[in-house]
Amino acid sequence: MDPTHRAPDEYGQDHDRSGGDPGHRRPSRDSGGADFGAQTPQQVRVVQLTAGDLLLTVNPVDGSEVEAIPPGSGPEAPARRTPAERADHERAGAPPVPAGPPAPQLPLLERQEERERLVRLLARGRSVRLTGQPGSGRTALLDAVAADCADLAPDGVVRLNGRGRTGSDLLHALFDAVYKAPAHRPDRDELLALVRGIGAVVTVDDLEIGGSALDELLAATPECAFLLAATAETTPGVDAHLEEVLLAGLGRGASLALLEKVVDRPLTEEERNWAGDLWFESEGLPLRFVQAGSLLVQRDRLRAAPEEAFDEYDYFEPRADDAPPAPVAPTTESLDVPLPSLGEGAAPAELLASRLSEAARATLRFAVALGGEVPHQAHLPALVGDTHADAALGELAGCGLLSPAGPRYRLAAGVLAQLVAAGYEDEAATHARTAAQHYAWWASHPSVTPQRAVAEADAIVASLARLVPGDEAGAASAAVLLARSASPAFAAGLGWGAWERALRIGQEAARIAGEVAEEAYFHHELGVLALCTGNPDRARTELETSIGMRGVLADKSGAVAGRRALALVADRSGDFAPLGGTPSGDGATAGRQDLPGTPPGGTAGAPLFLRNTAEEEPTVISSLPPAPAARKVSGRAVLGGARRNLAAAGAGALLIAVLGTVVTLGVTSDGDEPDSRNVTTEQTATEDPAEDSPADDGTDDVPSPTGPAGDETSATPSASGSASPSTSGSPSPSASSSSGTSPTGEPTDGESSTPGEPTPTKTSPRPTKTESESPSPSPSESESESPDPTPTDETPKPPPVEGSSSASGPVESASASAPVESAGASESAASA
Repeated sequence: MDPTHRAPDEYGQDHDRSGGDPGHRRPSRDSGGADFGAQTPQQVRVVQLTAGDLLLTVNPVDGSEVEAIPPGSGPEAPARRTPAERADHERAGAPPVPAGPPAPQLPLLERQEERERLVRLLARGRSVRLTGQPGSGRTALLDAVAADCADLAPDGVVRLNGRGRTGSDLLHALFDAVYKAPAHRPDRDELLALVRGIGAVVTVDDLEIGGSALDELLAATPECAFLLAATAETTPGVDAHLEEVLLAGLGRGASLALLEKVVDRPLTEEERNWAGDLWFESEGLPLRFVQAGSLLVQRDRLRAAPEEAFDEYDYFEPRADDAPPAPVAPTTESLDVPLPSLGEGAAPAELLASRLSEAARATLRFAVALGGEVPHQAHLPALVGDTHADAALGELAGCGLLSPAGPRYRLAAGVLAQLVAAGYEDEAATHARTAAQHYAWWASHPSVTPQRAVAEADAIVASLARLVPGDEAGAASAAVLLARSASPAFAAGLGWGAWERALRIGQEAARIAGEVAEEAYFHHELGVLALCTGNPDRARTELETSIGMRGVLADKSGAVAGRRALALVADRSGDFAPLGGTPSGDGATAGRQDLPGTPPGGTAGAPLFLRNTAEEEPTVISSLPPAPAARKVSGRAVLGGARRNLAAAGAGALLIAVLGTVVTLGVTSDGDEPDSRNVTTEQTATEDPAEDSPADDGTDDVPSPTGPAGDETSATPSASGSASPSTSGSPSPSASSSSGTSPTGEPTDGESSTPGEPTPTKTSPRPTKTESESPSPSPSESESESPDPTPTDETPKPPPVEGSSSASGPVESASASAPVESAGASESAASA
């Protein structure tokens, strides 16, 4: 952008530069380049893999996609590697040779007996567990035994590293060492079928699994003989038939001989005495004498050629204010360097590091920040800021501070704790964040192959683990960026153990940082990983979470990818959710048979119980909440939004129909007898207790006994002087009936004996309470005597039909009946 004329460039209107092309657009701010025309987009590494019968497309942008392999396009069958190909594969998995002069090859002292015994056991096809303390020389013994067993098995010797590896990871590593299957990861069944036919001597260093996991590993490979190097804390399972070989420390003589080999000269009497004390302190561990020999070598250099320890160029270089003081040229008085103390010999890491170069010490700080993992020497110049920092790896390995671990190096046993105590962890968070930023750029670069990223997976995952959870500002965001960049490379390189660890740490970091889009991406990738590894339940959970988050963010492309994967999960698990209709189930079917008018999933009808009408409250017509008895009890509750709308609409329609029936029948009944003494639903009967009621005898509101549940029963006759209207929706019989007996009376047609005129009202009918002298001794039958007898029909009349809304008047008798209420239309409407 021109700093003088910024307006045309800023708004993309510089037609002279763009040649007047109306379709010219400014590049994105993230491109970082000038507007010199169309910019080349950054390449996105999209890789296709096969996982069992699934086709996995690793897409770093929207998330990986998985689908069934199309017919006729499956991967080729895995082929066994030739001996030459196995040798090439083994060299590729070995740790890199450090820069600088080659380190001397140390002999294997006092291990000949264990070596021969291990070879004999492996030759007979027996699996052996080699136990010993860290630093006892297990790795060196494994290498020697592997060289002796090179021709014992048809598939040769396979060397694996068990640090941070599960049983499944070891099985896939064994398959990859013997078979050649590019871009293909077999599923569980195929993997077990292939490794069952492998016949090899397998050495596993730093084994961390035990128990049932180790038993499964041994059972899956019956034709292999395993040599497992582990500590005593890693115990095998009950079914594991393993031979035990214990690796002890060296004797005094062997320890002094090893010390002389490292120093490459005879020891003085003073040094021999010092070495004897060290042997007693260190229990004869070979690693301690290798490090003690490095201390003596540094002491010899300081005494013989002190100028080698003084860098005159470093003295004149500008130094920061907080940097340590520049080294001072040694004088003649300082040439006599004493022997290290016994404590420095037993824990020599701090003293050894102090005599190394600044690049080597910076490398140690990064290793401490990464939990003991040492970055590859190709990354050290960028991390340390020194172009010659790759030589620091040779310095550290030469003095015994590093040990090989698979395709990489890590701090030797006990060195991490010694450096932490020396203060090398003070700026661990800063170093871990620097490493994370570097690895995020490196892993996403198109020139970096997925295999290189998988080889550096342990250091990358270690930097992620240091940042999450972290209290430093920006640590979670840096972890999200690193996990987002490295996880597609791990997936493409078939390092799925590291892929899962990176995704889980990245998901946690995104949650802490509040980056919802990145958290949805990690949930999607975890769902795809679970689907490819044969865990549909976890895949469904992760994918549904991702789809929900992306729906909130309006990420259409990501949501589509998630729905495709979720549909594949349902397809493979045979778990389809119905898109509409009524779900099947015994509970729902029973509810529909009992109440045909009830909508699917609605409420069941209320039972027809007659209640005590002496203290009845007004009936309110309203919809009831769903009854528990009519709930759907099928095994799978699948109700969508449209389903609930349909149920609500059906319930509303049913309620309207019932109300219409009530109103229609009420109007019809009123039309037949316009001058009837019956009280309609639009009226209420009032009484004047001062004029018509007898004196209060203290027996007000005595409830009358009711009939059995489910039968229409009138109230018990009482000596009331006035009649009260009935709130029933059906005619009340003149005589009560017991359970199982039909009423024999008909509604009376005579005039009402109520002294007062009916008063119209706009409210619902409200029953009035009567004052009775005493309850009737029998609720089954009563004789009524009326001063104005009304002709009645002696023929029994069938009970009224449910849904009737006609209101009946009071029965004229010497003891008028109390208000009667049956389960009529109003209760039917209320239950609906």
